[in-house]
Amino acid sequence: MSGSIAALLAPALAHAELVWNLQTPVTPIARQMFDLHTYIFWVCVVIFIGVFGVMFYSIYKHRKSRGHTAAQFHENTTVEVVWTVIPILILLAMAWPATKTILALKDTSAPDLTIKITGYQWKWGYNYLQEGFGFYSNLATPLAQIEGREAKGPNYLLEVDQPLVVPVDQRIRLVITADDVIHSWWVPALGVKQDAIPGFVRDSWFKAEKVGTYRGQCAELCGKEHGFMPIVVEVRSKDDYAKWVGEQKQKAAVAANAAK
Repeated sequence: MSGSIAALLAPALAHAELVWNLQTPVTPIARQMFDLHTYIFWVCVVIFIGVFGVMFYSIYKHRKSRGHTAAQFHENTTVEVVWTVIPILILLAMAWPATKTILALKDTSAPDLTIKITGYQWKWGYNYLQEGFGFYSNLATPLAQIEGREAKGPNYLLEVDQPLVVPVDQRIRLVITADDVIHSWWVPALGVKQDAIPGFVRDSWFKAEKVGTYRGQCAELCGKEHGFMPIVVEVRSKDDYAKWVGEQKQKAAVAANAAK
């Protein structure tokens, strides 16, 4: 009987599984963010244990039923210095690695490739400025899945018709803006989250160290179709990327000739 119940509950338990950590980083800057997140988390854990440990110990050991009376130490210079200096030291210990990470995040110098990203309601436009071509990236999830007439695919609402393609081990600078309202280009595994603001140009960068497909979403509420403008980045080997660039240039040339 217990085995039957376990078999019935297994699918529900599988869906109930939670992932508590960040996505696995695949770029140097994402790894710095991940390490900073882990470091500050444990600092907070130590503070939590220390503060609540002292508090509960004091409540238990110095309770009124044991005959203790509250100590009076108003305007105690030593206590005031201690509870001022210790938080300052803790903040400095967290601010130093955080500042290093922010400075690295904002250093977009010496890119190998620059791509302009434009947010639209509700899609992304990618322009390869050095290569001379561009395209739009739209949601590719079938309408039948969205309306519930078909089973949802493994990448439901996280699939596009044309992904952003970049070469591995190359420093990619992203020049980000928007055409209508504020959007936000966010791919957690790459360590990039940058608002796209109409009339402004912001930039970011990443250097993917592993070939693969990485997914994200617009992270700024931008209208009724906000949940339907995913981001897909394909990191390819340098040879595969060069081949893809050649194909895109050929398509662009054919389109230009057809428009004449």
